[in-house]
Amino acid sequence: MILRKKGMAIVALRLVLGAVVLIQSIIFLYREDRSFGNHAMPKSVRLVLGLSEAAGALLFLLPKTLVAGAWSLLVVFGVAVVFHVVHGQFEVAGLVVYIAAVLAVLENRRQRPTAVTPNS
Repeated sequence: MILRKKGMAIVALRLVLGAVVLIQSIIFLYREDRSFGNHAMPKSVRLVLGLSEAAGALLFLLPKTLVAGAWSLLVVFGVAVVFHVVHGQFEVAGLVVYIAAVLAVLENRRQRPTAVTPNS
């Protein structure tokens, strides 16, 4: 039996994206305000944004909570895009790629790796 590579690729995408976002959210929580550019924000806002992103990433990494985590990350990334654009920071391509990756995982979550016989 051969497992479909698409299913393994989606799992790898989910794990890598979840880990990267989790690490970045932890860095966001602990770095100094001045590293956020010219738009310093209150610590309470940083805390809410960072913890929301970290929680979404953790949920996204776990198969049983993948859907909740995915929707949470979509909301966080969407808010981040709006926040950046409102503050004149139009370099949001990375966030758009993250959104596309989350959508790809969501779309393919129902398609579990299936066995393929050589005659298929």
